[in-house]
Amino acid sequence: MAAALEQYVNTVQNLSSQGNFSQLCEFIGKSAEALAKNANHLDNVLATLDIQQHSLGILGVLCVKYNLPSIPDFETLFLQTQEFINDCNGEHVRYATDSFADLCHKFAQNLVDKKQPMRGLTILVKAINKIQLFPAQLTSIHADLCRLCLLSKNMNPALQFLDRDITDISKEGGHYEAKDFLLYYYYGGMIYTALKDYEKALYMFEIAITTPSMAVSHIMLESYKKFILVALILHGKVPNLPKYISQVVSRYIKPLCQAYHDLAMTYGSNTPSDLRTTINKYQETFTRDNNMGLVKQCLTSLYKKNIQRLTKTFLTLSLADMANRVQLSSPKEAEKYVLHMIEDGEIFATINQKDGMVSFHDNPEQYKSAAMLLHLDLEMQKAIQVEEKLREMDREIAVNPQFVQKSSGHSKVVCEWIFPIKTFQILFQTM
Repeated sequence: MAAALEQYVNTVQNLSSQGNFSQLCEFIGKSAEALAKNANHLDNVLATLDIQQHSLGILGVLCVKYNLPSIPDFETLFLQTQEFINDCNGEHVRYATDSFADLCHKFAQNLVDKKQPMRGLTILVKAINKIQLFPAQLTSIHADLCRLCLLSKNMNPALQFLDRDITDISKEGGHYEAKDFLLYYYYGGMIYTALKDYEKALYMFEIAITTPSMAVSHIMLESYKKFILVALILHGKVPNLPKYISQVVSRYIKPLCQAYHDLAMTYGSNTPSDLRTTINKYQETFTRDNNMGLVKQCLTSLYKKNIQRLTKTFLTLSLADMANRVQLSSPKEAEKYVLHMIEDGEIFATINQKDGMVSFHDNPEQYKSAAMLLHLDLEMQKAIQVEEKLREMDREIAVNPQFVQKSSGHSKVVCEWIFPIKTFQILFQTM
């Protein structure tokens, strides 16, 4: 082993035994160039160091290997990374969360390049759990996990993190980038959209759009396009953006999405033929943006909403008449829509197959069953927990030095803080 590598191993072992991890992190950062010059012997260094006792030293070597111009044997590096993330000392690597996160970024990117995203899912879940201080903390690794989930079409590993409300951001040595924050919510919105949980998807896209910003990023732009489409599918209209959205975003993002606004305007006419005309007009744009699937779902949702309107006017209606009123091609297609809507609980109706008549009914739910009462109780508990968390965060913001300094310069202190955007704005400022 070269002298430089021997010195590296000895220093890592000595500083680790002394518990001087801050100095060790500084030494590892300065040793990157020397390690890179001896790239052929780095595996010997990894074999010499103990994963539990010398986690930071191994982390430094793995980061150097990923930063080499070319990786000669990725399969070996994959196994080394997997073993490290599974068995490393979490307390030690939290002294170098920026390097640990960078390792995960490079690891995920290599899996994407090799079209093997499925292999990294469980490893990144473990990585997040290693450096998270508590479940509601967001790390930059979250975005990598969501990306691999989307590419592998396996959404479950990301859901355990997406279903939690984020109340804090891991500083990662001051290297946490806004891009990772935006990507997490953008990918999260895409995951919920794929699972047809449109309400949560809309929420995720809205956060990406309304994050404090001095410019419109590509991530915000793509989030806004999907925000419009998901809103049409869910509500049949595009809601107004919150007042706390950055002025530069509200001013410039809409002109960049003219095709989507035209689609929303045509959707509001409730005429499927006009909507199809608009879709055909901007087909190239929607296809280029990879949003054609969502656009087609907007057309489907318009048919469903027109059928729902009929339930407010008629008690019974023939399938042929329904197909004519909703502009469907045949009674058979109308029957298919009605059956799917009954199955999804979107309407309450029965079909008489003999005479082809549909009978519409009132909602049978009386809101007095034990299951409904349990559901209401759980929702109330969630609301109470959110209120308690908001009060706690309000107290933390009130004593934040930067908030106190800024508010003291004004005659009137603004006490209303919008969650979660204002909270994240403070978090970004204090990094």
